[in-house]
Amino acid sequence: MEIIREDVFRKQLKKGLSGGYLFYGDEDYLKGFTLRSVKEEFCADPTFALFNTVEIDAMDYSPDALLDAMMPLPMMTDKKLITLTGLNLSRFRSEEIDALADTLSALKEYDYNVLILSVPAGQIDEGTPKKPSALLTKLAEHLTPVHFAPVVGARLCAWVGKHFTHHGVTASPEVCTYLINYCGSSMFTLASETEKLSYYVLSHGRQTVTREDVEKVSVAELDADTYALTNAVLDGNYEKAFRALEVMRFRRIEPVIVLSQVSKTLCELAWIKALQKEGLGAAEISAALKSQRIPEFKVRLYLSSVASKSEQKLRRAIELCMEADRMLKLSPQGYQAIERLIGTL
Repeated sequence: MEIIREDVFRKQLKKGLSGGYLFYGDEDYLKGFTLRSVKEEFCADPTFALFNTVEIDAMDYSPDALLDAMMPLPMMTDKKLITLTGLNLSRFRSEEIDALADTLSALKEYDYNVLILSVPAGQIDEGTPKKPSALLTKLAEHLTPVHFAPVVGARLCAWVGKHFTHHGVTASPEVCTYLINYCGSSMFTLASETEKLSYYVLSHGRQTVTREDVEKVSVAELDADTYALTNAVLDGNYEKAFRALEVMRFRRIEPVIVLSQVSKTLCELAWIKALQKEGLGAAEISAALKSQRIPEFKVRLYLSSVASKSEQKLRRAIELCMEADRMLKLSPQGYQAIERLIGTL
């Protein structure tokens, strides 16, 4: 079984595609970007886009719906594009996998189609590079597997630099690396942060992004998710708390890290609440907490959050969170320890 990388697929795109392809792996941002590139290639003339591209998502998928999409001939071109996205193949029963595979086998009969099955990260058993899973092997009988591995290191740094250039600003490799370390390596997050930083710098009459800009404007990795989870816990909003936890679970953040980050955020909220009680404003609180590296904009955000939270509630939340963290380290329980914490508060 031959597995190709996403950069190899893009080279094939320039030469012309045929048959079917399976997009899988952890880098969903590049899957989306590559799908858009394929659609642009097939839809050079928007007049015929309706006839020559068919998009099927998980809600609309069935083997019959996929087969129905294959049958019509393309219009005024040799190839038609079909994209099938959002399927959680890890939850498919064996008979559902067999039905999908049987439908995919029809590609040989309807060879004027190019079909791309794009599976979200974590929703297919991949196996290992040396020993692919039975599911991947079965699908590879009909589709060429295209692996989208996370972009890291110098390649990710260069990608960030190109994004800044696209938005009309520049950033040194050192600043690009700092942004990655500060915000994490998610390309979705970095795309958003580069755009936000670019607008900020341009609005101040500059064209060069600095480390200070990153610290002032960007949101540190985990901060947004942790803040959402912490607030939901303090408010007793279990639905929002479990939703925020599910996002962190999807991003594969270790439960120990989740608990430590929530504990840290709770402590910061408690410090800010205490200093506010002493009559200090946002700038003074930020100066007082300089050693904790809590910038003024973050203090202002936290002040609005703690306004309706009592010191007793904050202390109680910290105690429960630290107890859950201690128990998790003594006897690993995964996300169950956090779920119990949410249910306790």
